[in-house]
Amino acid sequence: MKKVAFYTLGCKLNYSETSTISRMFEEKGYKKVDFTDTPDIFIINTCSVTENADKKCHKIVREARGISPEAYVAIIGCYAQLKPQEISEIPGIDAVLGAAEKFRLVELLDGFVRKPQTEVFASDVEQANTFNTSYSINDRTRTFLKVQDGCDYSCTFCTIPLARGSSRSDSIQNILKTAHEIAKTEVREIVLTGVNTGDFGIQNGTRIERFVDLVKALDNVDGIDRFRISSIEPNLLTDEIIEFVTTSKRFVPHFHIPLQSGSNKILKLMRRRYLRELYTDRVAKIKSLMPHACIGVDVIVGFPGETQDDFLETYQFLNELDISYLHVFTYSERENTPAAIMPGSVPGNQRADRSKMLHILSDKKRRKFYEDNLGRESTVLFENDVENGMMHGFTENYIRVTAKYDPILINELKRVKLIAINNLGLVEVEDTFSEVLAH
Repeated sequence: MKKVAFYTLGCKLNYSETSTISRMFEEKGYKKVDFTDTPDIFIINTCSVTENADKKCHKIVREARGISPEAYVAIIGCYAQLKPQEISEIPGIDAVLGAAEKFRLVELLDGFVRKPQTEVFASDVEQANTFNTSYSINDRTRTFLKVQDGCDYSCTFCTIPLARGSSRSDSIQNILKTAHEIAKTEVREIVLTGVNTGDFGIQNGTRIERFVDLVKALDNVDGIDRFRISSIEPNLLTDEIIEFVTTSKRFVPHFHIPLQSGSNKILKLMRRRYLRELYTDRVAKIKSLMPHACIGVDVIVGFPGETQDDFLETYQFLNELDISYLHVFTYSERENTPAAIMPGSVPGNQRADRSKMLHILSDKKRRKFYEDNLGRESTVLFENDVENGMMHGFTENYIRVTAKYDPILINELKRVKLIAINNLGLVEVEDTFSEVLAH
């Protein structure tokens, strides 16, 4: 029985796909092992959102070769689709598979026998036009379920359409079937994920379903306690979705909404499909209906043409918004994107300074959000995440809590009262019910 190990870089979508591919191997009789357990085969699922992700790929290949010098090493994922020939020249790689080929790697690399030359299986991204159902089973508490793939947007900084192809989706019927399968496991929460999740509904190039209808259908799936929407564009987050989540049985009050810039000038250069005024409206709508909802924000600093005044406009915009945390990305040039050749490149030290300012702002926003929730009762899903005798979990609205370790609480929902923020920035709780909440 050959041993296979997986390493995943990048987003939740990659994790869902790696998990699905690993199950394909196990069905064929391979044994899944840890990366350090001298595997016979390494599968490295790559990302290419940032330059750093590319460098990580090189490093992981070196680590794999150090662990098992004679093992078979295959590279899949976004970086593999964008630069297959470049990757094939990295010492120690046996195969590179693009977006249309990665789910066929057990078939294409039959036997995983090393050959004198690196094999490359990477067709044009237009061939990546089928939807492969994927979900992760990495830990017992939460599953990432892919409902959409690819993107038809043309943001000037992004390589994802080049790496994953056009927007396409699973059907509501098939997603419900998968959700019912997941419900038979011990998973309590499903996170819906995709490249452009809110664009759900396109099959074979035609829009035939809507994301809000998927949400409504999943709300009736017994056996899953929580559904969480991983990320959704502000122009696709409709009043109908927000209003449904307000009264939903299972969808939690947590929205992650990419902004990218608080400057309309920069948003236009990025070719985003909204202006800051729409973003303000979306936040206000959520908070008017769900005052304690968690709102996360993606923002990019150092985009070409971003002056100090433009950045300060973004900073002030975010400072005044009723949001909960930021994911800050420092802009990095990506080949074959319009932004890479735009004038007004921002020096690296300025990009770093702006990133630092927004990271500090994020910490302040998160603490304020936590403080506003103290004294409230919430339901926590406790995870198998134990450190120094303390365990952790998340409330419905994504507050990370800490409590004294109790093995019976792992993967259980428990009603608690949020009482204080400790010196690590986590929220301490006290019980309000002696029993955990049943499925």
